Amino acid sequence: MKFIVPNSLKQGDTIGFISPSSGPTQLAIHRVEKAKKELEHLGYRVRIASHALNSNGYVSDSIENRISDIHDLFSDDSVRAIMCTIGGNNSNQLLQHLDYSLIKNHPKIFIGYSDITVLHYALLSQANLATYYGPCAMIQFGEFPLIFDYTLRYFQSEIIDDKLRTNAYKIFSSDEWTDEFLDWLKKDDLTRARTLKKNKGYEWLREGIGEGSAIGGAILSINHLAGTKYWIDPKDSIFFLDILQEINLLNESAVDALLADLFNMGVFDSLNGLVISRPAGYTKDETIRLKEMIKRYTSTSKKKYPILFNANIGHTDPIITIRYGRNMLLDSSMNLFMAK
Repeated sequence: MKFIVPNSLKQGDTIGFISPSSGPTQLAIHRVEKAKKELEHLGYRVRIASHALNSNGYVSDSIENRISDIHDLFSDDSVRAIMCTIGGNNSNQLLQHLDYSLIKNHPKIFIGYSDITVLHYALLSQANLATYYGPCAMIQFGEFPLIFDYTLRYFQSEIIDDKLRTNAYKIFSSDEWTDEFLDWLKKDDLTRARTLKKNKGYEWLREGIGEGSAIGGAILSINHLAGTKYWIDPKDSIFFLDILQEINLLNESAVDALLADLFNMGVFDSLNGLVISRPAGYTKDETIRLKEMIKRYTSTSKKKYPILFNANIGHTDPIITIRYGRNMLLDSSMNLFMAK
């Protein structure tokens, strides 16, 4: 199936900020201001949606106001890209209220990660729009002192560079990484840069060669869509999973259960390749056990596709940007992860 691929972002274009799920923007406004300044320094204009800076408990605002912001920015033809400020866990509240005809008739870049996964699936399945799993404003573009070069490089490769976004390029593993959190509410993030660790590079849990369209996202968010009309069958795809632990939401047991859900749905039977993120918030021992879980749930798969572990996706930094529906290639013999 061919998807609508939005036009690339050009100097002087406007990027709109929305907060479709969580709402810490008002409590850490300096992160939004930093992201805005960073994007303006790169040559873009920024428009913050009317309710994007609100906070209403564990969500940013009411369903009506969050929907209003999305429709407003898609309707505004001067806005060429929509970037989510942050993720959360409640974007799924919005799906039945979105005007997919409006979105399809005003296609533009839509980017974010984590819980934004459910919006990616919905826009792809209901509006035929190819969206982007990549940086959020507060998190990556709000990084102190600057966005990581690696993150910016792959953002530009998929969003800006007309040659790379339509031609093949290799996705290299970053030299360093971090999942350290410096308390935004106390503005600890303004006192120093986060501590980086040496990256060991790609690890292949199963060897082989595989090629297919990219689909996937944050594991909890993907599972929210099981059995709904927004679900997208990952058969013959390069399926990517962003795996993390989060206090009061996701622990090791919960991730095991979520992987079991995908196994029971037959997801791991017919892939062309599986890409697993560098797990965020995991100890060394937990990471070893996670790899064993993945091997266990994929050991009976009908197809013996390659499985890449430790990719720069999602909840550890720096990260890549992935366009949904983009053709991807995995080749363990060449230690290769490629956008085609």
